[in-house]
Amino acid sequence: MDKTRLAVIGLGGVAQVVHLPILTKLRDVRITGVADKDNNKLRNISEKYNISNRFKDYREMLQHDDADAVIIATPTNTHHKIAIDCLNAGKHILIEKPVALNSDEAIEIERAAVKNEKSAMVGMNLRFRPDAMLLKSLIGSGEFGDIFHIKTSWLSEQSSPEKWFTRKSESGGGVLFDLGVLLIDLALWLSGDKKVEKVYVQKFCNLNESVEDSSVGLVCLEGGAVISFEVSWLLPAQKDSIEITVYGRNGTININPLRAWKKLDSAWIDYSPSGGGSKNLFKKSYENELKHFIGAVRGNNPVISSISEAVDNMKLLEAVYRSAESLTEIKL
Repeated sequence: MDKTRLAVIGLGGVAQVVHLPILTKLRDVRITGVADKDNNKLRNISEKYNISNRFKDYREMLQHDDADAVIIATPTNTHHKIAIDCLNAGKHILIEKPVALNSDEAIEIERAAVKNEKSAMVGMNLRFRPDAMLLKSLIGSGEFGDIFHIKTSWLSEQSSPEKWFTRKSESGGGVLFDLGVLLIDLALWLSGDKKVEKVYVQKFCNLNESVEDSSVGLVCLEGGAVISFEVSWLLPAQKDSIEITVYGRNGTININPLRAWKKLDSAWIDYSPSGGGSKNLFKKSYENELKHFIGAVRGNNPVISSISEAVDNMKLLEAVYRSAESLTEIKL
């Protein structure tokens, strides 16, 4: 079988830590080119991975590279332009989250994908954690009854030390854009993508006035179920301390570690499944995500975490910020 040809635009932390190390080990993938504005980074990384086609300007790469698909891992404020250029050049795309600065930009990317008949996927790697996929399966089994509360928390260091990351004009926002969008996306996916009715959120700017470093909120769903979340770069915790607990009428499930309890009569039974205990859930989530994207490029499977879902996520994120800035409940 021919190899899927992939190019990477943006050689920052996520490309160096996960994308390139994983892609170079996949036997059905060939990295055809890389692009980055930083000459030193471009030279060092392309030499490390033996990639001969290197470009300082991604537009030149699109003219000369024969890639089937492109991974976009650049600052958020560049996603819109790069994504549309790639789609118009006939490339499938995987965009690192968040998809864009706002829903209007996301909608334009979606239209370009439809017009060019190309797949556009947005990197929501939490969905692809082995324990999260098992959690989704357990919820879908119906064994735990109707889900009424999904409680989420993510306390972590700031994901990137680069200066653009805390400039709102370039990043789009702070910890809500960095961690919050992933948590909320995962919770909605676990809920069966129930319709959001209203949100109430507060955010805190302790480190600088440009972007928030901490936030807590409530997302209310149709039927009365709720999602609660807490995200912070500031609160003390172990690195990447992610907690997800799902409360159902007949039981409770959580990850980190993956445990489940089901109520039978008046007793609680340990219903925890085996598996889902990968030693490196972070890298495994990206490996699963990249394999899924490659499968979509090959036409083997539909895209999970599509651009249309990302548009909805951006509209919800905008409502979250409106609530945080006005300190009022926002109805959707």
